[in-house]
Amino acid sequence: MKTKTYLIIGNGVAGTTAAETIRKQDPTGSITILSEEDIPFYYRIRLNDFIAGEVSEDKLIAKKKAWYQEQRLELRLNTRIAGLDAAAQRLTSDRGEKLSFDRLLLATGSHSFLPPIKGIGQQGVFALRHIKDARAILAQAGKSEEVILIGGGLLGLEAGNALRRLGKKVTVVEFFPRLLPRQLDSKGAKRLQKLMEKMGFAFRLSAMTKTITHSSTGKVDGIVLEGGDTLPGQMVIVSAGVRPNLELAQSGGLDCDKGVTVNDRLETSANGIYAAGDVAEHQGVVSGIWPAAMQQGKVAGANMAGGEALYQGATMSNILKVAGIDVAAAGNIDAEGRYEAQVVSSGSIYKKLVIENNRIIGCVMVGDTANFSTITRYITEQRDITTLKNSLL
Repeated sequence: MKTKTYLIIGNGVAGTTAAETIRKQDPTGSITILSEEDIPFYYRIRLNDFIAGEVSEDKLIAKKKAWYQEQRLELRLNTRIAGLDAAAQRLTSDRGEKLSFDRLLLATGSHSFLPPIKGIGQQGVFALRHIKDARAILAQAGKSEEVILIGGGLLGLEAGNALRRLGKKVTVVEFFPRLLPRQLDSKGAKRLQKLMEKMGFAFRLSAMTKTITHSSTGKVDGIVLEGGDTLPGQMVIVSAGVRPNLELAQSGGLDCDKGVTVNDRLETSANGIYAAGDVAEHQGVVSGIWPAAMQQGKVAGANMAGGEALYQGATMSNILKVAGIDVAAAGNIDAEGRYEAQVVSSGSIYKKLVIENNRIIGCVMVGDTANFSTITRYITEQRDITTLKNSLL
């Protein structure tokens, strides 16, 4: 029987988990992971610790070279795939090399979205997504005292906190009237903001950046807001969300909407081609969270190796540390206050359960995330909490 050739584009959690799963089911197949990055699979969530100088680059790496050898996986770094011929089951690298496959996984991840702000393309403006971004931010930090963060999203706040730990003055400019608008309601966001202000962060909410300005030498020296206010800064970090990397899938003629559309087996519209992680859209949802990417990697890998696994979707939940403060959110956070809610609020702690028909449909926690895993399980199971209602928080 002919051994199968598996190609995986992307060296993140989805691609790496898929490779591991394939190897468990197919001990003889040839598995190659192709990555544009220059280091093996690493903990992206720890990039801020690297910026703060608290973790070396080596310690970021989750899978050392020995692991790839043990699993008999070929890892090809610094490799960009420029073309996909879905019918011929062939990839072309940017160096013109042709690579044939029996099964392909697109785990190409996402890229930082850069809004159309005047001056955004100049020196001293950064987005944090990959190790190369973290290296560039760290290099610029040595020449900067004041940092402006455009966007109050998670990665941006974490990068800002890393720079604050290096002694920089950090100002966050957020278009929404609250921080972490996807994870927190207004009361939870206010609690987080107060805690961060005590640490030295400054905030400009409901504010829009019009221009990033630069000095006569071409270096960033601040921003101008829509109302005309100016803020000084020698570096700007943009954290305005991410977009899936769809170029390869689109060039190969695969069905795409917000992401590459997949079925419950994580198959794309092309035979033998699967997608997982930040690039995949399942039942209209691009989840963009680590647990979902890991689960999708498992399901895609199992099916690529001839299994019968189904992806059931994931409860959208995040458990985060923002500037050292525990924050968690799951399901419908009900920012508009339309549903029944149970709230505990005291000191630095804010916790809310969102309830519909005696079932939890969402929760928000700031300052204390005990019970979070139990509550997310109840959301997933749609458990009746009539008898537990007053004790869960």
